[in-house]
Amino acid sequence: MATDTDTVTDRSLEAGSGTDVRGAGPGPGGSATGGPATLAQRTSDEALAGLDALDLPVSSRRPTVGRIWSATWPKIAALALFLLVWQIVVWSGWKPTYVLPGPGDTLPEFFDQLGTAEFWDAFGRTLTRAGEGYAVAVVLGGVVGLVVARFGLLRAAVGSFITALQTMPSVVWVPLAILLFKLNESAIMFVVVLGAAPSVANGVIYGVDYVPPLLVRVGRSMGARGFSLYRHVVAPAAFPSVLAGLKQGWAFAWRSLMAGELIVIVPGHPSIGADLQNARDLSDTVGVLVSMLTIFAIGVAVDAVFNILDRRMRERRGLLSEGSNAVRAARGPRNGRPKEDPTGPTGPVGPLSGADTSAV
Repeated sequence: MATDTDTVTDRSLEAGSGTDVRGAGPGPGGSATGGPATLAQRTSDEALAGLDALDLPVSSRRPTVGRIWSATWPKIAALALFLLVWQIVVWSGWKPTYVLPGPGDTLPEFFDQLGTAEFWDAFGRTLTRAGEGYAVAVVLGGVVGLVVARFGLLRAAVGSFITALQTMPSVVWVPLAILLFKLNESAIMFVVVLGAAPSVANGVIYGVDYVPPLLVRVGRSMGARGFSLYRHVVAPAAFPSVLAGLKQGWAFAWRSLMAGELIVIVPGHPSIGADLQNARDLSDTVGVLVSMLTIFAIGVAVDAVFNILDRRMRERRGLLSEGSNAVRAARGPRNGRPKEDPTGPTGPVGPLSGADTSAV
């Protein structure tokens, strides 16, 4: 007569060999369904696989045209709203049309200017000045930021000076630039660099300051020292703040450049700022607005480039999908009640949940 112990042992051997004690056929090693131990192990494996999937960034599967349109139509709507408000102000009669012309007078002149060589000469010179000045500011600000962040004594000595330089209006540097370099390209470059470099330096400093110490300790435990530690640990962790500093540095560089071009007009060197000043001297309000629209369009285009870099950085770090999911979870259901799953119970499914797991 077989004992209960022998029966349990036989069932355990059958479950381990892949035989279904319910008579459902062979399991994973020759059977389709295992015993309770096999089901529990499978449920645990599925749960772990789900947790591992949380660390994987979810890439957007939307078509390229759809993604471009979703990013473009809000800007088009905002532009249309701006033009409408502008036209309403003109219709209100607040100022005569020769002082404040409407979009119907300004936009045709703007598109006409796009077909002239003089416009593109001024456009190219302005962008060249902006690119050169910004590049010098990035190098100078990056080096200063790294040195100040590395040495605490230097941080205590000049850290507040960098912030003070950043808060100074760009136009303040123009008289000094004229005295130092006269009316030439060097004066404009001087204003642009001093306007943008402090923002870049502060971005680097604060980026390094907010690197989690745990990452640094892990990097050192893995053998990273000196430049290798900065290259593989500190720089990637500080990059979001550095990117914000670069974006802010461009904004200051662009503002500084416009201030310099409005005052430092170099003979024979056309620029957007010089065209703006000349239109103002001639009381050409349409020309003033055309130059302002050009400056605005360049700012929007450069901001779009920085937004692309920022989005790619967040995609690589899995922040886009995780952030949107976190926002949706925080909002909760609209009716205040949890949404029921139409495919089955909302509770956990497993061998101890009371649900039927024979079909899992």
